[in-house]
Amino acid sequence: MQEIPIRAFGVSLFAIRVTDLPHEVLLLERIESLVREWCQVAGGIAPGETAWQAALRELEEETGVTPDALYSADTCEQFYEADRDRITIFPVFVAIVDASAEVVLNHEHSAYRWVGFDEAAEMVAFGGQRRVLRWIEEEFVKRRPSRHLRIAFS
Repeated sequence: MQEIPIRAFGVSLFAIRVTDLPHEVLLLERIESLVREWCQVAGGIAPGETAWQAALRELEEETGVTPDALYSADTCEQFYEADRDRITIFPVFVAIVDASAEVVLNHEHSAYRWVGFDEAAEMVAFGGQRRVLRWIEEEFVKRRPSRHLRIAFS
């Protein structure tokens, strides 16, 4: 029987902010991989780094933003890579960001937008992203997240 390997080498992070309007989520337009697609913050886990540390680092590298709070989203983003014939899984994190935080993009992105969850679901390319967006909206916007999901960082 042939096995399909499962890899967890990266992380996915959705930054959300509270404004006078409904909560908004940050999307970035990519210019390297997935060119011209709108995506959340994502990236690889460096040697010796935990997944949550990678999520914080990627958020800072890609946007210049440090969150007020970080949570495990209690879900994973998963997708099949046909060119490699494998399933990839990324743990998902949620960063709560101050509404006045200034986004400074790195070389991987050409633009950013803070948008509502419905608009974000229309902008992203993949069903898995839409599924995770809906999960985050249900578990982090419509209800208070479990205190057990909060990650203490300094």
